[in-house]
Amino acid sequence: MPEKFKTAFVAHVPDADPVKHRCTITTSLCELTSILVKNDEEAMKVCQELTQKEGVRAFVLCPGFTHQAIARIVDALGKDVSVSVARGDGPSNRVAQKLMRAAGWFTQEGQPS
Repeated sequence: MPEKFKTAFVAHVPDADPVKHRCTITTSLCELTSILVKNDEEAMKVCQELTQKEGVRAFVLCPGFTHQAIARIVDALGKDVSVSVARGDGPSNRVAQKLMRAAGWFTQEGQPS
């Protein structure tokens, strides 16, 4: 039987703890792990661990990742790992930012207000 498609979604959240804030959904063909991280350094560590220890070979990063952070993750994971980014259009981004601001997202330590 072939190995499952192992993929992960990684998202920035100001109060995240990647040890606690993670879940995995599994079907007969796919294993999707979602993990929340506080910053780019945590994201890098999580992506490397998932690649090395759990065989994840495809990542989707939230829109909060900068081009520079994405490039560092791509370089660290190597050419055999897929890294994609979820991006919205202008109106969708404004709606999401408004909702995040209302939830107190940007008032957390280290986040712009």
